[in-house]
Amino acid sequence: MAEAEIKTMNMIEAINSALNVMLTKDDDVVIMGEDVGYFGGVFRATAGLQQKHGKTRVFDTPISECGIVGVSVGMAAYGLRPVPEIQFADYIYPGLDQLVSEAARMRYRSAADFICPMTIRSPFGGGIFGGQTHSQSPESLFTHMSGVKTVIPATPYDAKGLLIASIEDNDPVVFFEPKRIYNGPFSGYYDRPVEPWSKHSASAVPQGYYRIDLGKASLVRAGGAMTILTYGTMVHVVSAVVDEEGVDAEIIDLRTLLPLDIVTIEASVKKTGRCLIVHEATRTSGFGAELAALVQERCFYHLEAPVERVTGFDTPYPHSLEWAYFPGPVRIGAAMKKIMQD
Repeated sequence: MAEAEIKTMNMIEAINSALNVMLTKDDDVVIMGEDVGYFGGVFRATAGLQQKHGKTRVFDTPISECGIVGVSVGMAAYGLRPVPEIQFADYIYPGLDQLVSEAARMRYRSAADFICPMTIRSPFGGGIFGGQTHSQSPESLFTHMSGVKTVIPATPYDAKGLLIASIEDNDPVVFFEPKRIYNGPFSGYYDRPVEPWSKHSASAVPQGYYRIDLGKASLVRAGGAMTILTYGTMVHVVSAVVDEEGVDAEIIDLRTLLPLDIVTIEASVKKTGRCLIVHEATRTSGFGAELAALVQERCFYHLEAPVERVTGFDTPYPHSLEWAYFPGPVRIGAAMKKIMQD
């Protein structure tokens, strides 16, 4: 690929690029949400798209998540490919009825006479001191919905390729964007600390069309001592801790929680004999519990130690203490040492 076709982007820029590519490529793609049109979204992920593609392709909606999702379901059934934005994942709950009762079941209840090719984009997780109403990580709720795919990128390159694949998918997709790494190496919000690993969250991204198929995990780092399963922001945090601790760990970025690349997970755990799971969401009924169950079911006779989890705490999301809430070097390092001692 020619050098001119590659550009260093942060995640917001990569998402904007993906949306621009798909609006240009497919006339059925439309973008809607609160402030996504004229203003370009609160995080600027849709900046400039209305000006380029027009008000019928990129438009603002009322403050009604139920309405946003419901209208998107109707558009998708009619043959369009809507990409609604829910401004924060914390706001998505009024739209759950439409997503669960209509979007997720449309293919099945119509015997595939109708499909629902819609992609719900939403920033999720902490990192901006947003407190309880702007910081949740509700991904496990959506992995529990049969008929909905759940995607969480960790890099700008993956964000663009996965978003394009999600928009082209013929089933509903929930596409969560980790806002802690939205802006790459820049602090960006409320004087939050610039983390040493954040320089890796900006990367070279092709400016044109490409896709990354859903259901394929990424091998971030090969190793033989243990397998670490993670996704989103935690991919970068885990990588930094592994480098600091000098552990020969194999790091797998799941990228899509559903469909899940269980083949890659199983092969890695059978090779290493140890498994650590890291995610930002609360521990109880978090997606890590499902991962632990799958690893135990498929790899039990290869395990040299119990599966460990490092997660957020079972508490309402803290405001001033959010950096203590995140899985960080101390807790991740302690879990790695425990696994290696068993």
